[in-house]
Amino acid sequence: MMKRLQLFVAAFAILASSFLLASASDPSPLQDFCVAINDTKNGVFVNGKFCKDPKLANAEDFFYSGLNIPRNTSNPVGSTVTPVNVAQIPGLNTLGISIVRIDYAPYGGLNPPHTHPRATEILVVLEGTLYVGFVTSNTDNRLITKVLNPGDVFVFPVGLIHFQFNIGNTKAVAFAGLSSQNPGVITIANAVFGSNPPINPDVLTKAFQLDKNIVTYLQSKFWWDNN
Repeated sequence: MMKRLQLFVAAFAILASSFLLASASDPSPLQDFCVAINDTKNGVFVNGKFCKDPKLANAEDFFYSGLNIPRNTSNPVGSTVTPVNVAQIPGLNTLGISIVRIDYAPYGGLNPPHTHPRATEILVVLEGTLYVGFVTSNTDNRLITKVLNPGDVFVFPVGLIHFQFNIGNTKAVAFAGLSSQNPGVITIANAVFGSNPPINPDVLTKAFQLDKNIVTYLQSKFWWDNN
């Protein structure tokens, strides 16, 4: 009797853990699509966006034009990211995918160290030469880097800090796919030194082992958002 009870408890524990794992990921869509709308009067709340009546969906809900257009990179970081996510294509809602175009200025255009809290990124270089990399989580904090040329592809795992830097003498262009319709982006320097309201300088002084005057100087700077 005791052995049977132990087997039952073990089986129950396995089933419970399986349920927790299954419920930890996003559910699969239960319809063909869920075109996002801002009008909430007659909508159904799904994955952060309300859905348009599928019968009213049209081609424009799944369309975006303009990723062929070079962007202006005359800014402090020398890059511009053009996102195409659920905010630009409402039909992406619940589909778990988006794309961006990234333009880099010659001689050091940088997409600064940042993370995507909700997406893995796969990047392909169209023009130029990029030095790219990401840093693994604590405690290793291992830097994994590669120099990419046109046609090369690189993956940045979800949530890890990563960057791209143009080491060539000409402009560079890359496209990246992300595994979320709303991947989010946290640019490290902007978040740490440009938060609103500012983080207590004593916190950053201790965390970065810097002089407090340096911290307050960094907090006083304007941190450019290239997205």
